[in-house]
Amino acid sequence: MKLSIVFREVEKHTAAEMEVKRCAEKLSKFLKNFEPDLVQLHCVFSLVPRTEEFALALNLTLPTGAMHATAKSKHLRASCKAAFAELQTQTKKHLAHLRKDYEWKRKRSREVAMV
Repeated sequence: MKLSIVFREVEKHTAAEMEVKRCAEKLSKFLKNFEPDLVQLHCVFSLVPRTEEFALALNLTLPTGAMHATAKSKHLRASCKAAFAELQTQTKKHLAHLRKDYEWKRKRSREVAMV
């Protein structure tokens, strides 16, 4: 997975970088089916001037599509965790769609037990 981290109007924080790398490794476990060179993750940390919050925007580019997640928080690491949680749910849903899990879902209703 190619990873790029950008800090806009925010000081470079090593703790935030370490959190991004840890979450990216966690996310890469779901993406083993894709070539590592074709998977790109772009992270942008920025400061929201009006509310004094940190915002994180994530863009995950896969050969089969692209996903986007954002989060805002007072702390860099909290915004990182929230954005990666959103991106992880989107990735799981995308992979389920690629596997065509919807075709395997039970279509008939279950019988109601008579008491």
